[in-house]
Amino acid sequence: MSGALLLIRRFAQVVPVVLAIATLNFVLLHLAPGDAADIIAAQSGGSSAEFVEELRRSFGLDRPFWQQFLFYLGRLLMLDLGFSHVQQRPVLELILDRVPATLLLMLTAMAIALALGVLLGIVSAMRYRSVVDALVSVLALVVYATPQFWLGLMLIVLFSTTLGLLPSGGMETIATDMSPAARALDIGRHLVLPAATLGLFYVALYARVMRSSMLEVYGTDFIKTARAKGLSESRVGLNHAAPNALLPVVTLAGVQIGHLLGGSILVETVYGWPGLGRLVLDALLQRDLNLLLGILFVSSVLVVVANLIVDLLYGVLDPRIAQR
Repeated sequence: MSGALLLIRRFAQVVPVVLAIATLNFVLLHLAPGDAADIIAAQSGGSSAEFVEELRRSFGLDRPFWQQFLFYLGRLLMLDLGFSHVQQRPVLELILDRVPATLLLMLTAMAIALALGVLLGIVSAMRYRSVVDALVSVLALVVYATPQFWLGLMLIVLFSTTLGLLPSGGMETIATDMSPAARALDIGRHLVLPAATLGLFYVALYARVMRSSMLEVYGTDFIKTARAKGLSESRVGLNHAAPNALLPVVTLAGVQIGHLLGGSILVETVYGWPGLGRLVLDALLQRDLNLLLGILFVSSVLVVVANLIVDLLYGVLDPRIAQR
C-alpha cells in the first residue's frame, strides 16, 4: 500500500474517533456540578438566584442538554472552540498561547526518555545477567516507583536550592534586552528540570521494554547466522538486534503520548511552566466548561495525530506493515 493511501485510510479512521472523544468529553463535563455562571457570580459578589440565571441565559447554559450538544458539535465542525466567559477571551486564542510551551516540554521529555531508555535497554541486554544489567534494572525500578511530584521537588532542592545551577520554575527569565540566542539558552536552562522530571519515568519503561525485546531478538535465526559469520557481539547487538527490537518501544511511545500529556499537568504545576496543564487546572477550578472542552478536544487531536505518526513510522521500521 502506498504512503498516500495509507495516510488517507488512517485519516478516515481518525475523524470518527475525534468526534466520539468530543462527545464523551461534553457528556462527562456536563454531568459535573457547577458552571461558569456560579463562579462569575461568586467573584462579582452578585450571588442572587436572578443574577445567576441571567448569566446562564446569556451564556446559553439554560438550554436543554441536546440543544447545547448540537450547538457544540456545530461549532466544532466550523473549527470554533467557543468563548471563555470566565477569562473573556476566545478559547482557541487561550489554547494557542499555551500549546507551544506544552509541546516543547512534551517533545523534550519524550526525546530524553527514548534516547536514554533505548540506550540503557541495549546496554542491559548486551550485558545480560551482569552487574551492569542488574544495576540498570534496579535503577529503572526505583525511578518507575518514584512519584513525579516528589522527584520534581527533589530535583529543585538539589539543582536549584543547593547547587544553584538551574532555575526552579517558570519558562524564562523576565527580561527585555535578551538576544534570540540568549533567550533560547535561557529557555533551555528552564526546560532541563521539568523535562527531566517528566521524562525519567518513561526512561524506566522504555529501558525495560527495549531490554526484553532485544533478548527476544537474540534468540532468532538471523542473529545466530550473524554470530556464525564471526561478527563481534557489539556489531551483532547494535547493527542487527537493536533495529529489530525498536518496534515495541515505538508502539509503547505512541500509546504513552496521552499519559505524557496528562503527566505534564502535574509537572507544569510543580515548576510553574506556562502550558496547557496549568490552563486545565485553572479552567477546572473556575468551572470554565468551554475552555475545558476546548483543551480536551485539542489534547485529543494531538494524541490521535501522534498515534497516526507512529502508525506511519511502523512502515519505515518494518516495510511489511505498510503493505497490509
